[in-house]
This record gives sequence, structure tokens and C-alpha cells, in this order.
Amino acid sequence: MTVDDSRREGKRSRLDWSWLGSVALAAIGLLDSIYLTWIKLADQVASCGGIGDCEAVNASRYAEIAGVPIALFGAAAYLLVLVLLFVERREGTVGEAARFAIFGVTLAGTIYSAYLTYLEIFILKAICPFCVVSALAMLGLFVLSLVRLDLWGRLPEEG
Repeated sequence: MTVDDSRREGKRSRLDWSWLGSVALAAIGLLDSIYLTWIKLADQVASCGGIGDCEAVNASRYAEIAGVPIALFGAAAYLLVLVLLFVERREGTVGEAARFAIFGVTLAGTIYSAYLTYLEIFILKAICPFCVVSALAMLGLFVLSLVRLDLWGRLPEEG
């Protein structure tokens, strides 16, 4: 095995664990967002199990945009990321474009999740554990998208 073969194998295994981790996080985020969407649309009370105040967050004016639950936008974002993850497996420019698209979607999602977390903590003074799960899933997807873009491997070497 040559040095180049060893590097390719190391890169492939890194991509595999980061890809599988991304699929898992996107699935968790999708299920979480679907549950929160159902809670909002069915006018139900989220079962937070005594942790946080899901109802205060879910009933707030920040829980929807133009009558559409925020969680539905989240579900759409997680579904888009899942689709892009499978497109990413293709070779060439299509796979690379999907990797950059995932980076963009998860960057936007992470920034918006940070804004929503700010609202929960400082404006509503209530935390929804399901919202925290979604924010952490999106953050994890963003970090893993950086790994798969291999930005560190593209930096010029010193020396």
C-alpha cells in the first residue's frame, strides 16, 4: 500500500463515520421537528417530562412565521440535508456540490438555532428540551459538514 493509498483510505474512513453520523443526526432532527410540528398543529402539550417549559416556548409568538410552525421549517431543513447526504455519495462535482449545499443549509440552521436559543433563554426565559435537541443536531451536522468538506486537508502545507 502506497502513502497515497493510505491517505485515501484514511480519508474514506473519516468520510464514512462523518457521513453516517450526519445521517443519524439528520434523522434525529427530522423526528424531533416532526414531533414539534405535530404538537403545534394539533394544539397538544409537549411531554417534556418536567424538564423545561415546552408549552411556554411552543405557545410563544416566536414558534411560528406567518402561521407556519418553525418546527415545520426545521423538518424541511433536516429532510433536505438527508436528501443531500445521499446525493453527496455520488462522485465528482455533483457530490461536491451536495457537500457545499449541506454546509450552507447547516450553517444557516445553526445560526437560526442560536437565535431561537437566545429567544428561549433571554426573552421567554423558558427552555424546550426538544428545541435543544434540534439545535444540537443542527450544530453537529454543521461540524460534520466541515469535516466532509475537508477544509483542513486543503490548507497549504508549511515548509
